[in-house]
Amino acid sequence: MSNTPVIAAVDGSEHSLRALDWARTEALRHGCPLLVAHVLPDHAQLYAGRRASLHDASQPEEFADPVRDWIRSLFGGGGAGAGDGAGDGSGAGSGLPDWVTYEALEGSVPEALRVIGTRARMLVMGSRGRGGFASLLLGSSSRAVASTAACPVVVVPHAERSADADAEAEESAGRVVLGLHAAETPDDVLTFAFMEAAVRGTTVQVVSAYAIPPSPTLVIDSPFAVIPPEGLADEGDGVPAEREMLRSQTERLAPFRERFPDVPVEQAAVPGDPAGRLVTASRAAALVVVGRHHPRRTAMSMMIGSVAHAVLHHAHGPVAVVPTLKDDA
Repeated sequence: MSNTPVIAAVDGSEHSLRALDWARTEALRHGCPLLVAHVLPDHAQLYAGRRASLHDASQPEEFADPVRDWIRSLFGGGGAGAGDGAGDGSGAGSGLPDWVTYEALEGSVPEALRVIGTRARMLVMGSRGRGGFASLLLGSSSRAVASTAACPVVVVPHAERSADADAEAEESAGRVVLGLHAAETPDDVLTFAFMEAAVRGTTVQVVSAYAIPPSPTLVIDSPFAVIPPEGLADEGDGVPAEREMLRSQTERLAPFRERFPDVPVEQAAVPGDPAGRLVTASRAAALVVVGRHHPRRTAMSMMIGSVAHAVLHHAHGPVAVVPTLKDDA
């Protein structure tokens, strides 16, 4: 078992329960630990600070943490009185399986999760937290963490954004869908997508967009065609820009096909908006993978790219935002 954990950020809301369930399955796939992280609310942080500063022996050693008790109950442990594990919910008395730990964090939600994410395989969270308005597509904490974390961040949308797949989305059913700019997407993003497809035993579907001159006969919203590598011939019905994009994809993907020979690859080149195609694919895909920002920005940039931003806000399924782990500028 790998020692690098999948981290699930929870707050006791239904949205975070969906994220926890996704993270649990992911940890089992990768054979790695699951760390459940909860940033304590302000009143609990105040109590913890007061207890630490006063050293009052009459105060209970373990403060009330309903989220910790909720996690114990979900994994089959007891409630508030289960075991003798304190604080972080780890160890033999925690009421949790030995591959699951619980950690209560202090500080602001984005900063606490950013710090703990430095030791994660990936960080999984819901698209909205307990305090979010029902109309919000993406909560401020999810957006901030996806924009700044040092590890890949998977955002699992709330139930209202889940949708039945339509005919166009069925092309992506069960696949890992990778948004690729052949010349700019960092290798870290491709590696993550191929690894996720490998542990699932599924296909990587690579989607790239190309710009073409406007034409009165062009139907921008027509379904994209999925083409296997062997289908790329010198002649075909596709427009020259489409054929060139598919060839660029093939060249970029070649080392990853060699590294992951058991992972099937499908290629799709689409005119116009890449974010819209990725959102459509998310209706049926197992996971959509996008890079966080343009690699010409610094690796520690606070910005998130326009495609990642749009997909996070509108996707119907889990989205992985993968940072640039080194500056490729």
